[in-house]
Amino acid sequence: MWVFGQAQIVSPKKTTRPRELCGRRSAVREVTAELQQRSPPSLISLAGGAPNPNTFPFQSASIKVKGGDAVVLDEMLMKRALQYSGSYGIPELVSWMKDLQKSLHNPPTTGYSPERGQMEICVTTGSQEGLCKIFEMLVNSGDNVLLDAPTYSGTLAALQPLGCNIINVPSDQHGMIPEDLGKVLARWDPTDTQKPGSTAPRVLYTIPNGGNPTGASMTYERKQEVYESVLLPQKLQQPLFHVRQTRGLRIGFVTGPKLLVDRVVLHIQASTMHTSTFTQLIISQLLHNWGQTGFLSHVDGVIEFYRSQRNAMLTSADKWLRDVAEWHCPMAGMFLWIKLKGIKDTQRLIMERALEKEVLLVPGGVFNINSSDPCPYVRAAFSLSTPQQIDEAFRRLADLIKDAM
Repeated sequence: MWVFGQAQIVSPKKTTRPRELCGRRSAVREVTAELQQRSPPSLISLAGGAPNPNTFPFQSASIKVKGGDAVVLDEMLMKRALQYSGSYGIPELVSWMKDLQKSLHNPPTTGYSPERGQMEICVTTGSQEGLCKIFEMLVNSGDNVLLDAPTYSGTLAALQPLGCNIINVPSDQHGMIPEDLGKVLARWDPTDTQKPGSTAPRVLYTIPNGGNPTGASMTYERKQEVYESVLLPQKLQQPLFHVRQTRGLRIGFVTGPKLLVDRVVLHIQASTMHTSTFTQLIISQLLHNWGQTGFLSHVDGVIEFYRSQRNAMLTSADKWLRDVAEWHCPMAGMFLWIKLKGIKDTQRLIMERALEKEVLLVPGGVFNINSSDPCPYVRAAFSLSTPQQIDEAFRRLADLIKDAM
């Protein structure tokens, strides 16, 4: 996910939301977690209000890994795993992820000073926590925020309570359309963006690869056009990338300019305090066992699995839905975004009649800013069902559509 935004780092706007509440670092967290984490073992600390690890019920754990060595937490690591840790994430996990991003992407911001936007990373409890904290940092009531149309429903759930004005930017099978984004931004003079009281959009949110619900992925050229040709003239900050590293263990990462990531960490200090140390250590041990080569090999296997699942769904869609629906081949993700022909709104069709046919999809309206607006789309996931189940589901869906036409 990309979030482009402007934030007043030194003097945030007055607000009752967590951005103001977490404007100061937690002195207790700084002393008991962040500082102690960087100190030598010889340090004697009487500062921490942490439980004695000798009282913990679990002593060790060994977790079997597919096709590889087990992840082992011995007694010493288990004591650490069940204890509080720093709000940025455990150092070895943050360091591993930084090295991975440098190796894969070589971002120029790694060599910047913090004031210029040096790359920083913090660990979050899944992608949704990071997304919420970014929005709460950047968005005030009444701000204009730009989103893909349609967009991830979790984004709408995070933004709508903040009282902002959500503005749709049209998208197609390749994601957000730069020309349409330019037309939207043309409503404001770029020179006014830094002026007090400016109504220019403060945030743009988009998913560049494997969009949810559409499965759309931006081409390289489109990413460049959105970033360089449209956003930079608006003098917006660099994007914050939030990547969900593993779904089962609820680990996510926020990567972006250090001054902004530091703000996210302030919010973490005041809310969740930190992502589960136990979860972080499991992931960290696994990644260090794999190394970057092993990790990328695992990713390749995951990609190949989802490609096979996607192809099975496309085959069944072409077999059963060719005359009653239309779609584009998703280049990433785990969803097929299907427009039903002759159906103005899929809400009742899916939530009531589809259950009678024993097939369930997600009605497309939930991905619109106003979920009550008629929407002819449905979202079908190909991650869990077998090819045989997908084929039967689409046969049932085809019958359902024909009955409704």
